[in-house]
Amino acid sequence: MNYDLILIRYGELSLKSAYVRKQFESTLVRNIKNVFELNMLHCKITTDRGRIYVHTDEISKGLDVLKRIFGITSFSPVLKTTSDIKDISNVAIDLSQKNLSKEKSFALRVTRTGEHNFTSQDVAVEIGSDIVKATKASVNLTNPDFELFIEIRHDKTFLFTEKIRGTGGLPLGTQGKVLALIDDGLEPILAAWYIMRRGCDILFVHSNEFNTDALHSFTTHWFIDSDITMIDLKSKNYYESLNKLSSEKKCDAIITGYNFNVNYKDDLLKIKKLKKHVKLPIFLPLIAMDEEEIYKKCKELGI
Repeated sequence: MNYDLILIRYGELSLKSAYVRKQFESTLVRNIKNVFELNMLHCKITTDRGRIYVHTDEISKGLDVLKRIFGITSFSPVLKTTSDIKDISNVAIDLSQKNLSKEKSFALRVTRTGEHNFTSQDVAVEIGSDIVKATKASVNLTNPDFELFIEIRHDKTFLFTEKIRGTGGLPLGTQGKVLALIDDGLEPILAAWYIMRRGCDILFVHSNEFNTDALHSFTTHWFIDSDITMIDLKSKNYYESLNKLSSEKKCDAIITGYNFNVNYKDDLLKIKKLKKHVKLPIFLPLIAMDEEEIYKKCKELGI
């Protein structure tokens, strides 16, 4: 299918005040542009309230990178037309004929924004009837073989057949900076991912070469341009160095991968020492996760 563009949706950004939403949306647009440039993909980006449109000739590659950009709830490759019902019907029939036969069923999911001389229900009834005539397929709103989404926004209409799930959360760079203490295993990297999903920039501080390789693989996969530095975990000045570094880099908190279900006694001791010697708040995103949950999430995220 030769789609026209990619329609991007974001979630909790829409709940912010107009000023904050504009700032967050601008950051998300900038992040998308940077990732496309990093992957040598040309794109033009336009926006509408609650929607971002990515115009690119490389739709398939664009869909792949969008899955790894924080702040995107879902996205769809779409066909664009006007908000005239006849134009919408022509595109809908063309899409349906490629996916339907008389043995299959379909459902239309119509939404509408703006002022029009018809309702969403009017569109569903008229275009649904046109599709039935063209394909002989039956209507099944509960469990259809094929779903066609029609999103009417003012004078433009977007038609698509899938909603691809994004990473969600907030755009990277919209919150403060956090120091991620990567001292052992992959758990701290997963903890950092959860904090980045909340929009925080990360300063990675590691303590061995194994984690350096894992970190570079992780940051490359998720298009993260963060500082990575090293502190000697066995140094007598370890906590002093940690405090100094977090102050110089203006970090607001420290995160670790410590939890109470994998290495309970060891991690509890480390948490106590951190709280005693470190001046910043300490976040523990994995505190209640068990070993199986951590393993599955790491595998899912490519960590």
